[in-house]
Amino acid sequence: MPGLVNALVIVAVVVLVVSRQFRPSRIDAGNRWWLVPVILAVVALREPHMVDAHHRTASVVLLAAELLTGLATGAAWAWTTRIWAEPDGAVWSRSTRASGGVWAVGIGLRGGLYALGAGLGLQQDSSALLLALAATLLVRSGILALRAQSLRPAVAAGPPAYGDSMSRPTWKERV
Repeated sequence: MPGLVNALVIVAVVVLVVSRQFRPSRIDAGNRWWLVPVILAVVALREPHMVDAHHRTASVVLLAAELLTGLATGAAWAWTTRIWAEPDGAVWSRSTRASGGVWAVGIGLRGGLYALGAGLGLQQDSSALLLALAATLLVRSGILALRAQSLRPAVAAGPPAYGDSMSRPTWKERV
């Protein structure tokens, strides 16, 4: 039953993330951007059979490759995401076609890792995939939060004062 629950969680998270990635969404760096990946990691780590007891070394190597693939996918996804700042200081993001390509390559690599594990006779659990998905989302959200901070003004200005929109005379320097 836990394998089925993990599979349903994975499918639900992927559908939610993919459906939302091509719509503009506001980035709030102060928000709890790390919360969903941490919850996914906790759900994945509660499974006792993440590593195959009969093939420990090969299973750990495959798990490490899965995590590295997740980290690389998250970083590439974050760097291919377009971000911009509105005049009011709000920072927005939207994935590009390159981000869709990153997703396709990441899914292909994960499929290849699963096929390799099956070819080696490893007992594979969905918790490894869930942990890699958590790593992907954590890295993506963290990089986007850092990129968003670089677009925000250093000192937040208050509401506009009366006369802010008026042009001011430029002074010429006399020599």
